[in-house]
Amino acid sequence: MKIIFFILLFTVSFNLHAKTGSVTGLDIPRFVSLKSNEVNLRVGPSTNYPIELTYITKNLPVEVIDEFDAWRKIKDHQKTIGWLHKSLIQGDRFILTGYKNNNDIDLYKIPNGNVVGAIKKNNILELKNCVVYWCKVNKEGITGWVLKENIWGVYEFEIYNDKFYQPIINLYWRVLNSKFLN
Repeated sequence: MKIIFFILLFTVSFNLHAKTGSVTGLDIPRFVSLKSNEVNLRVGPSTNYPIELTYITKNLPVEVIDEFDAWRKIKDHQKTIGWLHKSLIQGDRFILTGYKNNNDIDLYKIPNGNVVGAIKKNNILELKNCVVYWCKVNKEGITGWVLKENIWGVYEFEIYNDKFYQPIINLYWRVLNSKFLN
């Protein structure tokens, strides 16, 4: 009986912190990306509001922080906030590299594996999946892993596009990490 009580308590407390969009029912906040190379960010949720800025980069990740009718309030990597029409965004996930510093970030063959390349700042890469500290990314057929701390467009503890056997892989990486740290 105590176990059932704790499960219910956990479920209720978890749902109290979860927020969903009033229009879509999807999580708020959530990451999406821009659908085209010319997207107008507006001050308010209507074409009657002035344009604050125009994005010129397709697939740029943005964070949806609110919804109203056919409009989504977003925040970008520079913390600019405004409104986009839902037709201007897509659910495909992309990330932005090196937004915290000016250094190149390493691309790994596998998490904690060999470095296979370096990625310059402000590159937009397709997000394939994310595990504990790592995300698998792709750009024009080149695939590898980057540390979450070096990218924008995914949450710190977000597990994305996870496989059912991923906990086993995560355990393997933790054991591998502990060998290198000792």
